[in-house]
Amino acid sequence: MPGQPSAFSVLRAYLSERASFTEDDFAIVRGAFIDKRLRAGEFLQRGGDIATHAAFVSSGCLRNYVIDGKGKEHIVQFAPETWWLADSTSLNTGAPSQYFIDAIEDSELLLIDGPSHQGLVDKVAAYAAAFRAGLQRHSAAKDQRIVSALSATAEERYLQFLDTYPSIVRRVPQTMLAAYLGITPETLSRIRKNLSRQ
Repeated sequence: MPGQPSAFSVLRAYLSERASFTEDDFAIVRGAFIDKRLRAGEFLQRGGDIATHAAFVSSGCLRNYVIDGKGKEHIVQFAPETWWLADSTSLNTGAPSQYFIDAIEDSELLLIDGPSHQGLVDKVAAYAAAFRAGLQRHSAAKDQRIVSALSATAEERYLQFLDTYPSIVRRVPQTMLAAYLGITPETLSRIRKNLSRQ
């Protein structure tokens, strides 16, 4: 994509915001990742697959979801630029994943397998520190999502989505956003209409 930063330069900036790296550190980190491009609608992983890699999104947006017994999609997470996405359980245990991961727009990713990731954590202290900081962000977002699902109104969940994912609110189709929030597209339309009047 002309004019766009390289996938690794996005990861490098992300890591540099969280820890201090040397050029040697970045050379080691670069060697551990594989570039991957997905077109909109293309799958990184399907339910039943064994996860082999974690993904860093340098551009575009992925979604992580499950499909229930009735065929309904339940979106667990979106991963826009500078977010990580992985099924840690499948990656660490080799068990089949329940998650589908696909691109909702053309996306550039950097993939890392479990052993390479662990090698970076062990060898590059700055990577370990940056990983911990990113894990804390992910954990906080997941905790907030659980609390929200249990106790927040549909409007409160929508406002929390805007806070968590400000860069993608206009990029995510309304049906996907409604599935993420656990509401119908019609309810989402009403919420948006009511908020625009305020």
